[in-house]
Amino acid sequence: MGFIDSSVTANALPAMRASLGASLHEAQWFSGIYLLALTALILVGGALGDRFGTARGFGLGIVLFVISSLGCALAFSPEAMIIARGLQGVAAALMVPGSMAIIGRAFPREERGAALGLWAAASIATASAGPILAGLCLMVDPVAGWRWIFVLNLPLGGVSLWLLVRFALADTGRPGVPIDYIGAGLATVGFGLVAYGLSAETGESLLLMAVGFAVLAGFFAWEARCPAPMIRLSMFRVRRFSTINLATFLLYFAVTGIGFYLPMTAVSAWGADALEMAAAFLPGAVMIATLSTRMGKLADRFGPARFLVSGAVLVAIAQVGLAVTAHEALYWTRAVPLMWLSGFGMALLVAPLTTVVMTSASDADQGAASGINNAVARAASLLAVALMGRMAAAGYGQITTDAPGFGVIASGAAHVAATGVGFAHIAALAAVAALASALVSAWGLRQPR
Repeated sequence: MGFIDSSVTANALPAMRASLGASLHEAQWFSGIYLLALTALILVGGALGDRFGTARGFGLGIVLFVISSLGCALAFSPEAMIIARGLQGVAAALMVPGSMAIIGRAFPREERGAALGLWAAASIATASAGPILAGLCLMVDPVAGWRWIFVLNLPLGGVSLWLLVRFALADTGRPGVPIDYIGAGLATVGFGLVAYGLSAETGESLLLMAVGFAVLAGFFAWEARCPAPMIRLSMFRVRRFSTINLATFLLYFAVTGIGFYLPMTAVSAWGADALEMAAAFLPGAVMIATLSTRMGKLADRFGPARFLVSGAVLVAIAQVGLAVTAHEALYWTRAVPLMWLSGFGMALLVAPLTTVVMTSASDADQGAASGINNAVARAASLLAVALMGRMAAAGYGQITTDAPGFGVIASGAAHVAATGVGFAHIAALAAVAALASALVSAWGLRQPR
């Protein structure tokens, strides 16, 4: 539920905007507020699980997610949707670290890496399946089908709670574990201001970003002196750990930006419908799910660096192709095969990435390492959605100011051309980020002579 709902709105955004009367800026926050809450609170969610019991925290997250999903399904204004999606993000911040902690406690050290690698593969595969699920719901009802995306979480939540009660290990928690509430607040405000400034089209955007970065600087200063920090900054002194988190940030920035804006582009201007988006995303999800275990074993044998580098390079090549061909507005013969290439690149690197994260941290820091890497990935996704939306709107405006705007379903040569330019800007930035991820991995994970 948590990872599907991180991507499910991408394909449904045109229908959601039409139904709720939302602007592009408001539509960005349908996803942005979810990612903001998940990014800022995921480590606090892990600490709450340690304090009150992992299964309890996980179960509370499931219940809150189901309730907030019902709020999303019943929302009839952009503001109501943003509030409900924010509550979903809070719930996901309890679920995600809880699931990792349960796996960590259930498996011995020698099997934990493989188990968490499978968890990572499942998370990315389900995130890739989000646009497909949205397409199926919109096929049934093109106007209000997006509401069923959130209704489906009700039975999924019920099954999840049943599984949790039946199989989760007993855990009474540790009442003395402190919670870094100040760090959580600073991270939330800082990331929120930066993301809002990146997406805003007002003259205050630079000021908002400056204040946001100042708050984030205060967050890191607090983490350095806090007795029980969300993030132990000393972990970043290990070169492999800092390298893999920087590579993760760049890669997820690239992949999330394309995953969020390609469905909006194809549905609004290229003649594709929501269900046809499955052709672009389903093969990648299947490749990730089926190849991750094999790639993990090969990475153990030959080292993870070559898989991280080659996978990121393939992603970058695919995104360069999207940027170069965006003006042609050809979904089936251009975008679809290029997304297959990107999916294969991700399948090469998902398991090796998780392996590097886990092996670069000590036994005592396994949970913290997973949580930090997840927070880095969500922060990258949040900033990608915010910044690339602004770039798309700016590129769109270079062609025409009379058309309805980027991401709005419309016809006409000017709208199609402007949408292509806007998406080309997004794809070009994504390609640069993916290539930078490959270079970071090649340099930071190189073996000493």
